[in-house]
Amino acid sequence: MRSSDIRATFLDFFRERDHRVVPSGPLVPSDPTLLLTNAGMNQFKPYFLGETAPEHSRAVSVQKCARTSDIENVGRTTRHATFFEMLGNFSFGDYFKAEAIAWAWELFTRRYNLDPERLWVTVFRDDDEAADLWRGVGVPSERIQRLGMEDNYWSMGIPGPCGPSSELHYDRGPSFGREGGPAIDGERYQELWNLVFMQNLRGEGQGKDDYPILGELPARNIDTGLGLDRLAAILQDVDTVCETDLLAPTLSLVQQLAGRSYPGRDGSDDSTSFRVVTEHARSIAFLIADGVMPSRDGRGYVLRRLTRRAIRHARRLGIDRALPDLTSSVIGTLGETWPELSEHSSLIHQVVTAEEESFDRTLRQGSRLLDTAITRATSVISGRTAFELHDTYGFPIDLTIDAARSAGLTVDEDEFAELLEAQRRQAHQANRDKKGNAVSRQDLYRRITAEHGLTDFVGYSAQTAETRVIAVLPHSEQGLVDVILARTPFYAESGGQVGDRGSLRTSAATAQVLDTRLGLDGLHVHTARVLDGELRPGDDAEAIVDAPHRAATARSHSATHVLHAMLRRVLGDHATQRGSRVEPGRLRFDFTHHSPVETPPLQTLINDYLLDDPDVRVWEATRSQAQKAGALALFGEKYDDTVRIVDIGDASRELCGGTHVGHGSQAGPVHIIGESSIGTGLRRIEALTGADALHHYDHQSAVLHELAALLNVHPDQAPDRLRQRLQTLTEAQNHLEKLHQAELKEQSQHLRSLAEQLPHGWLATNLIPTATSADLRTVATDALAPDGIVILGTDQNGKASLIAAAGANTGVQPRDLLTEAARELGGGAGGKGPIAQAGGRHPENLPKALTMAAAKARELLK
Repeated sequence: MRSSDIRATFLDFFRERDHRVVPSGPLVPSDPTLLLTNAGMNQFKPYFLGETAPEHSRAVSVQKCARTSDIENVGRTTRHATFFEMLGNFSFGDYFKAEAIAWAWELFTRRYNLDPERLWVTVFRDDDEAADLWRGVGVPSERIQRLGMEDNYWSMGIPGPCGPSSELHYDRGPSFGREGGPAIDGERYQELWNLVFMQNLRGEGQGKDDYPILGELPARNIDTGLGLDRLAAILQDVDTVCETDLLAPTLSLVQQLAGRSYPGRDGSDDSTSFRVVTEHARSIAFLIADGVMPSRDGRGYVLRRLTRRAIRHARRLGIDRALPDLTSSVIGTLGETWPELSEHSSLIHQVVTAEEESFDRTLRQGSRLLDTAITRATSVISGRTAFELHDTYGFPIDLTIDAARSAGLTVDEDEFAELLEAQRRQAHQANRDKKGNAVSRQDLYRRITAEHGLTDFVGYSAQTAETRVIAVLPHSEQGLVDVILARTPFYAESGGQVGDRGSLRTSAATAQVLDTRLGLDGLHVHTARVLDGELRPGDDAEAIVDAPHRAATARSHSATHVLHAMLRRVLGDHATQRGSRVEPGRLRFDFTHHSPVETPPLQTLINDYLLDDPDVRVWEATRSQAQKAGALALFGEKYDDTVRIVDIGDASRELCGGTHVGHGSQAGPVHIIGESSIGTGLRRIEALTGADALHHYDHQSAVLHELAALLNVHPDQAPDRLRQRLQTLTEAQNHLEKLHQAELKEQSQHLRSLAEQLPHGWLATNLIPTATSADLRTVATDALAPDGIVILGTDQNGKASLIAAAGANTGVQPRDLLTEAARELGGGAGGKGPIAQAGGRHPENLPKALTMAAAKARELLK
């Protein structure tokens, strides 16, 4: 059965059982506690927690997932992958274990026609109910195994929804491993489908199975995950996930590029490398398509690690610069199912090409440092050196080990592992602390939401509202409080747009609202400073938005949409938004592109479009309707089933929850003040809007008129006149420099005429008050001969300087001549080779210091 049929069969099966098909969320989740989407349930987390009520109590999806926790197993086992499609069915307080188990068995045995005799089941150690239900559908007791927290109690790896799970495994036969069921051998008895009985809330813990259970969720839920790759491998009768129709074309290309056949699962290094390159190429393509760009930390580091691991294994197979072709193969295979791959094919090609070039530079730099370490080492390269190469320069440890082995050396791998583990522990602790604070605060928000409901936002149609204070919480900054209101006109920061500010009044208090943000989806948190009185929960209040602040922000937001549209018109559809910041009078826009953008014509396009005064239309539709209408959905943003769409004329149509102007001309003018690179394949434009742009124009005009007045010309003539003056000045400076060098030459000749002959050489000293330290060096170097010593001094801007130069035949170290003299000046002496220098803040002692240095030279030359 082809993978497309496996997907369709799964979706159809659950659609027949009243499940709503939900599109996959992006790999970049809106959940701040997650680095990447790692499970099908991520986008449904608010439903499980009871924060939001789902429109339908049953759902089914095919979710893109990325996990690197088992990255070292990828290529070494038949089943592990860093990217996979997770087929899942979900119940939000509807059906539970009985239905989930019965349907799973029916789908596997009757729709996918898996042999029931080869199916095994694991359940949580205490879950008698699940074991009984499995026996009820026909699984014999001897093929039901009970496992502990690590294997059969599921969570996302962070505080949040969790619960006991039950897994379906398929016996692949004796050639894949030992008998005894999944508890004995996970390769032979391959896990295919995990049914999670989501009923608990977990807290923070140290490890995978060490965390407290905080209590029950608002309702009992079902969350299942069936790995498409693994099921495809079984149904297509191939050994590994890399040989299914999802990856087989890419594996075939790897063989062509390597000029040899894939050896199969023979356990060799070559076999591992074939699979790593094939599997990672898919992950890389999907991550870039979903907006992840290579960087030194976060999601970007995950992508960079995958990229460099793929490159290393490709080169082990003798393949150079393979990623552009391999990711193109992935796009060709999966682009129809996942259109974002095809839409961003140009960007994917550009990013992987740049990353291979960057890795080449890393390898060259690391190789130079490693060569130095090898030269200095006697038998062992320290683990600290290997760690520095890995951590600072991105030089892989396995390459360090290979190079050391070739030089007859070893690497202290134990020390390297200790340093790496210490770094991981430190990063993990910092991450835990950060997440722990966020989670505890979110728990408080959840309790408030459970009691009072979400915030009623009325800010699209009103900028004032009669409301009630729900809660007043301490803020992290002293003197501020976080206020939660029953209804609010304040826009909470999201989608790049800053939160509203304004004022809050009750009968007992007046407060200034400084910012508004989302505590949970739909729960507005207002950061405020109480000006007088006391804000109390339960008090009626009047909330008033700062209207000029809101209007200026709306101008910037509408201008951002038009900027995005014009970039795509000029550069192509690959130039998509990858981040933004919308503030009153100012915007910052990050987008995908690989070369500098000429901003003057872009700015003209934007302002011409806005001057035509296009209509701004805001409307709502379902996500599928919006997609069919060509509305752009932005990376990293989370959208409900019903979405808000903003049209600006016929050029811009985006999903957007922000505030906007009523007509295009209200957003201008736009003045671009900067365009720069912020990473591989990422660029940033910064611009001013509205009054801020006009103020900037006024300032530039004032500067131009002042410059024109100084040059005594009309402003239009100022640039040409300034260029003429600068050319004249440059010529004059060159002439002066020639005269200065001639003067220094004369100083050198004069100095030789003053030379004092001594038994073993000659000595020349002089004070040159107007010279710089550089001038002294020039004179000394020009006057010096193999048997001579030159000592010169100068005083500039209240600082004294001495220079000593000694010829090779004198046997004198110039620094020795200046040590005592430097103390007289209140400083120190330094320098190696034929020239040394000294300086200090006591120029009045310069003659004495020069005399002391000369005396030392005479002593040495006698």
